[in-house]
Amino acid sequence: MGAIHGATGRSWPVALFAGLTVLGTALPLAAFLPWLAVNGLDVPLLVGTLFSNRIGAFFGLDVIVAAIVLLAFILIDGHRMGVTLRWMPILATLCIGVSCGLPFYLTLREWQRLRAGSPAA
Repeated sequence: MGAIHGATGRSWPVALFAGLTVLGTALPLAAFLPWLAVNGLDVPLLVGTLFSNRIGAFFGLDVIVAAIVLLAFILIDGHRMGVTLRWMPILATLCIGVSCGLPFYLTLREWQRLRAGSPAA
């Protein structure tokens, strides 16, 4: 387990969250960019397609609520914990989605905690 924990034995969450940030960026964009190439930035078509049936509406509304909760969490927790650069996961959430913004924020939070020498929460 030494390779997972790194030199300090506490850095593995940073690597985990950073990897999940990459995954949370690549997977949604792999689905969205081909659609964008065909349709352009047609927001009415995007919203209409997303909410064209109940299952799409379920997922769309779930992600919208999760994004609002995440933005509030980043603002509140980020201020409380003194996380710098918290505007970056906010932007990532708004441009890509929760799957990118959440692990990105957790990466920054863990990285700052390690730099400050704080014990694991």
